[in-house]
Amino acid sequence: MTGHPFNPPHLIPLVEVVGGAKTSAETIERAMRFYTAMGKRALHIRKEIGGHVANRLQAALYREVAYLIDQDVVSVADADAALCMGPGLRWALMGPNLIYHLRGGPGGIHHFLQHFTGPMTACWADLGSPELGPQLQKKIVDGVLEEVDGRSFEELSQ
Repeated sequence: MTGHPFNPPHLIPLVEVVGGAKTSAETIERAMRFYTAMGKRALHIRKEIGGHVANRLQAALYREVAYLIDQDVVSVADADAALCMGPGLRWALMGPNLIYHLRGGPGGIHHFLQHFTGPMTACWADLGSPELGPQLQKKIVDGVLEEVDGRSFEELSQ
């Protein structure tokens, strides 16, 4: 069994709990109670998958960030701002499924999916798949260093 916390663990409450083929339901439940008692938000990951769940979601989102930077759609700093000042603020309160449930109005998620499945899946078809090669890496590094504007690791950590 694995308990996968997120860094920095003293600030980020998420812990993904995944059992192995021989892990009993009781052991998983005990781990879930343990992490919850510590003030964590324990998620039971029902099936082992590379990268667990939250890291895979981060990777999928970052793939599109890298694509948008690679295609000169947006600067590194503006990509960060787009996430922090848009979805990131909403996601701090509730996940995308609940947000879409609210977006559906009184009809909820059912209404949302009836009306927005077409446009949403059309957008999915247009998502990028960049090659994170040396040229794009340099573009991202240069953009991050510009965004950092001389602030040290310690300053950013504060």
